[in-house]
Amino acid sequence: MNKNIAVITGDGIGPEIVSQALNVLKAVGAKYNHTFNFTELLMGGCAIDKVGVPLPEETVETCLKSDGVLLGAIGGPKWDNLPGEMRPEAGLLALRSQMGLYANIRPAVLFETLKNACPLREDIADKGIDLIIVRELTGGIYFGARGRKQVADVGESAFDTESYNELEIRRIAEVAFEIALLRQKKLVSIDKANVLESSRLWRETVHRTAKNYPQVEVSDMLVDNAAMQLVREPSQFDVMLAGNMFGDILSDEAAMLTGSIGMLASASLGDTKRGLYEPIHGSAPTIAGKNTANPIATILSAAMMLKYSFGMSAECAAIEKAVDITLKKGIRTVDIKDDKTVEVVGTKRMGELICENL
Repeated sequence: MNKNIAVITGDGIGPEIVSQALNVLKAVGAKYNHTFNFTELLMGGCAIDKVGVPLPEETVETCLKSDGVLLGAIGGPKWDNLPGEMRPEAGLLALRSQMGLYANIRPAVLFETLKNACPLREDIADKGIDLIIVRELTGGIYFGARGRKQVADVGESAFDTESYNELEIRRIAEVAFEIALLRQKKLVSIDKANVLESSRLWRETVHRTAKNYPQVEVSDMLVDNAAMQLVREPSQFDVMLAGNMFGDILSDEAAMLTGSIGMLASASLGDTKRGLYEPIHGSAPTIAGKNTANPIATILSAAMMLKYSFGMSAECAAIEKAVDITLKKGIRTVDIKDDKTVEVVGTKRMGELICENL
């Protein structure tokens, strides 16, 4: 099979971790007789530095023609003082919108070999963590009306608007229900319906959609309680459905419960097979170029691409197994080092070992 992959290495540690994911994809291609064609593109801070905008038109055009997009990480303090529409993150939001990607799939799994890295009590970690957060990507407060104005007696005032419509809620709910059908058939919808009108519409629409999925057990949870429950008993969750901002925050919390944010992948999907795949961590500029970043989240993101965009479930499972084998041998990057560590390796070596274990 021949597939075209748009590659955005981005900023900070992005180039280091993406290069290892590409090596793993090449190894998969050789083993399973696939050809992956990679096209490197600019987005984020590096794009601002080179062409003056966070998302060049050429990048959008190439991504729309590709079979899938692999992204490293973008942003950093170097560009923090730019206007909002010129920051690296604006490029990512715009790309998701241009590609029609409204569903972010973020698995949070605690590997058996990494239980000691989990910050929770041993009795909680022993119950395991295996959940998926389905986050809406193109609506909510990140895309609502915003601005600033001068107000008499108080000075400058800023506002950001949380807004959702039924279509946006229904389509992301359908994605979450379909995923729940393939798992434990349990879905928790996250909102703030005791305060926010947008959350009341969210809750009503989710329950209307639930009528089409009678096999799935549905419940509601306020976002502040959800944040607490993720720490108290994460094993209770199977699929969590949330709006843009709530999903953003909760998925990062869930990431840390697995031992390291450097372990978790994500997929951003829409109505087509083409998706954008990225680790959920940031660009970590303080360790960029030091060969210490954990590439596993990016490698697992590439595995998700094989499964969701290319229909290569066996190849995805092979990568996941290779990662598990590597960890079971006691190989660790510094962020997941524990008392079972046999050898601490750098970014490049971790990628090499995962390729070998394929």
